[in-house]
Amino acid sequence: MSDRESWQAARTRLMNRIHALLSARARAATGFLSSPEPRTTGVVARGRQLIAGNLMFAGHLVEAPGAMVWDLDPPDAAYMEDIQGFGWLDDLAAVGDVKARKVAQDWLWGWIARYGRGRGPGWSPELTGRRLIRWIHHALFILRAQDPEHAALFYRSLAQQAIFLGKRWHVSPPGLPRFEALTGLIYAGISLEGMERYAGPAARALGAECSRQVDAMGGLPTRNPEELLEVFTLLTWAQSALEEADLKPDPEHIAAITRIAPTLRALRHADGGLARFHGGGRGQEGRLDHALAVSGVKKRPADGLTMGYARLSGGRTSLVVDAAAPPSGKASYNAHASTLAFELTSGRRPLIVNCGSGAVFGRDWRRAGRATLSHTALCVDGYSSARLGKPERIGSSLRERLEDAPRNVPVQISNGVDGLRFEGGHDGYVATHGLTHARILELGFDGRSLEGEDLLMALEDGDKRTFDRRMDSLKLAGVPFQLRFHLHPDVDSAQDMGGQAVSMALRSGEMWVFRHEGGVELTLEPSVYLEKGRLRPRSCNQIVLSGRAMEYATRIRWSLAKARDTAIAIRDLAMDEAETDS
Repeated sequence: MSDRESWQAARTRLMNRIHALLSARARAATGFLSSPEPRTTGVVARGRQLIAGNLMFAGHLVEAPGAMVWDLDPPDAAYMEDIQGFGWLDDLAAVGDVKARKVAQDWLWGWIARYGRGRGPGWSPELTGRRLIRWIHHALFILRAQDPEHAALFYRSLAQQAIFLGKRWHVSPPGLPRFEALTGLIYAGISLEGMERYAGPAARALGAECSRQVDAMGGLPTRNPEELLEVFTLLTWAQSALEEADLKPDPEHIAAITRIAPTLRALRHADGGLARFHGGGRGQEGRLDHALAVSGVKKRPADGLTMGYARLSGGRTSLVVDAAAPPSGKASYNAHASTLAFELTSGRRPLIVNCGSGAVFGRDWRRAGRATLSHTALCVDGYSSARLGKPERIGSSLRERLEDAPRNVPVQISNGVDGLRFEGGHDGYVATHGLTHARILELGFDGRSLEGEDLLMALEDGDKRTFDRRMDSLKLAGVPFQLRFHLHPDVDSAQDMGGQAVSMALRSGEMWVFRHEGGVELTLEPSVYLEKGRLRPRSCNQIVLSGRAMEYATRIRWSLAKARDTAIAIRDLAMDEAETDS
C-alpha cells in the first residue's frame, strides 16, 4: 500500500469520526413521515442460529448463548464490520416471534447505548447506509411493545445517522458501498421528520452514480453477478420508496434499472440461481425473481457476452462461462483467477460448479477461493491464470488486487452442428510458460451433452522460447497441468469403466457420465463448496484430468452427457437441503 493511499485512508477515518461525533449534537427526529414497506428479507434458519447463540459473521463462528453481541471480543475487524451493518436484523425479522424480537431489540438498543453518540466502529458511510435501511424497514418489528423513552432513543439515533450520512456519503468506495450509502440516505430523507432535505440531493447523486458505475450493457466493473443483483435490488427499493413519497427518481436511475435487468437474466442458471464468479454467490433465494418483478423490465438479454460472460442453454441445461479478462485495479479486490471457467446446471440441480467465495469463512479460505484451482478451469504447473498482489487495507480489511492477469481473451459464440458452440482463449500463462490456453465447448440443443476441448499452445517464437526454458528447468519432463471439474455437494459421483469415466447422479434422478480421451490421468478427488449461510465449507468431489505438456501444442478432449436411460423430462420433487447447518 502506497504512503498516499495510507494517508488518504487515515484521513477518511478521522473525518468520519469527527462528523459522527458532531452528528450526536443534532436535533432528533420525532417520528416517521412515512414508513416504506420492509423489503429486506432474511433466512429463518440463520435467525434461529442467532437466537440460539451461534453467531456466524465474516467467517468466524462465536458460540455465546444469551450474550449481547456488542459485549463479545470480535475475532477481527471484518467480524465487527459485519455485525455493524445490521444484516442480521433481516434474519431475526424473518423468524418474527417473541424471542427473535427480544434479541433484535436488545442488540439494537445495546448498539445505541454503546455507539450511538458517534463513537466506536461502524461509522462509515456504507455501514451507516446499510444500517439505516434495516432500521427503517423493520421499524414496526423493532418498536412493538416499546415504551416512549426507547422509541425516542431510536428516532434520535436515526436522525444522527442520517445527518452523518448526508455529510459523508461521498467518501464511500464507488460501487455497492456507495449505492448502499445513498439508498440509506434516500430512505432517511423520505421517512423521518426533519430529514426531508436529504431526499432530493441523494436521489440526484444516486442517478449520477448509476451513470458512472453501470455500463452501457448493464454491468459493473467488478463483474460480480451477486453484487450486480444487490445494486439492482437497492435501485428498485429506492425507486419504489421515492415514488411512494411522490418524488421522481433521476432518469439515470431508471435507465440503470432498465440496463441491469436483462443482464441479470443472462447470468442466471436454469435453477434460478446466479453464476458464482468473482466473489459472488447464487444470491438469496427469491431475491432475483422478486427484484425483476418489481422492476417491471421485460427486456431479454442481447446476444453475445453479458458483463464478460457467455451463456449457453439447451433444453433444461444452462452453462455460463467467464469469457473476459478479470477486473483490474480497485475493482479486482474480490476478483478471482477464473478466466474460461464455467458452471453447468441441469434443471433445478447444479452439476458443475466453482468452489465459490470463501470470504465468509475467513481470510485463508478467501484467498483459496480466488485461485484458478478452485474453479472449473485449467491450471498450469500449479500457477493461477492471475496472481494476487500485496495486501492493501480497504476499510477494516486487508485485500489484494489481481495482478499479471490475462489481457487478451478472444471469444466467439456460434451455432455448431448439434448445438451452441463457445470458443475462447487467454494469455494468462504466456509470460510464465509461453502457453496460451484455448477452450472449446459445445452444448447440445437438447441440453443432454457437452463436448469439451482444451488446448495449450505456444504460438509465437518468443512463446516457444519461454516454453523451452521451462521445459529445461523441468529436465524435459513436461509442463504439468490439471483440468478440474468441481461437482456440487448434492452430486453422488463414482469412477466407472476401470477408472476411465465418472458417473454422476443428481437428486432429481438424472444420471450424467464424464469421459475423456487418452493421454491424461483421470482421478476423483475431494473438493469444497463455499457458500454463504453455512457454518462451515461443504465437502464435495472434483474430477481432475492431469497430464504434461511435452510439445508446443497439447490437446485434451472430454465429454459430459446424460446417460442414455435418463428420461428426457424428469419430475424433480426431491427437497433441497436447509440453507444453513442445523
